[in-house]
Amino acid sequence: MSISGISNIALSGMRSQTTRIGAIANNVANSSTPDYARLNTSLTSVASGGVQAAVNPTASDVDPATGLTDLIEAEQAYKANAVVFETGADMWEMLMNIKRD
Repeated sequence: MSISGISNIALSGMRSQTTRIGAIANNVANSSTPDYARLNTSLTSVASGGVQAAVNPTASDVDPATGLTDLIEAEQAYKANAVVFETGADMWEMLMNIKRD
């Protein structure tokens, strides 16, 4: 796997978690709205590598405690993907420095 491939996979993870965080924020903001259908984010792997997020309404009620737990989980997943992306960028920079020397 190439450095750019690893970076693209990490980037897709960050995008998916951003989508997930948006759905969670929408759920919490509308938790007291009558007849609001909670948004559920499902993550699926992509054949070329990475992950894709899909947001679908569900019939279940919004629980702010569950939303907070999901938000913490999404934050940690985003941070993990960001570390992988930064490491790939550092490796790319190191390779460019070696090539120049």
